[in-house]
Amino acid sequence: MSDVDALQTPRRRPPQSVLFVCSENSVRSPMAEALTRKLSNNRVYAASVGLRRGRTDGFAAEVLREIGIENGLRAPRAWEEFEDEAFDLVVSLTPEARDRIAELARGVPTELAYWPTPDPTLIEGSRETVLDAYRAVRDGLARRIRELFGSPGPESRS
Repeated sequence: MSDVDALQTPRRRPPQSVLFVCSENSVRSPMAEALTRKLSNNRVYAASVGLRRGRTDGFAAEVLREIGIENGLRAPRAWEEFEDEAFDLVVSLTPEARDRIAELARGVPTELAYWPTPDPTLIEGSRETVLDAYRAVRDGLARRIRELFGSPGPESRS
């Protein structure tokens, strides 16, 4: 699979449920979950997991608060907590998650997507430099979510 979006089947309408999967459930996947809830006005069931349970990340919470998402990060969860649930769409955000989910989803009628998303925890520098990396991830995820659901951006809502 390449680093571009890879879907098993063409989408006819926006999904009603989406699961975001990352290597750990601490930054990217919980941000995507919170953004989906906000941008869909809670019309879409969104959840997130990691292949391994991560830790809540303060920078992720901070950049979500900047756009009006208070308490948007749930406690980190692992794949096992959701492996028996069905979702219309499962979005992998890391190569490790993409490969593992493709293996686990064989034969399951679920649409799979891969949204390669950089890891902002790898950025070093000043607090502002690190926050800028988290903002870039937040904004990139928000753009993809708006495209998926046809909803306005977080900057247009209060």
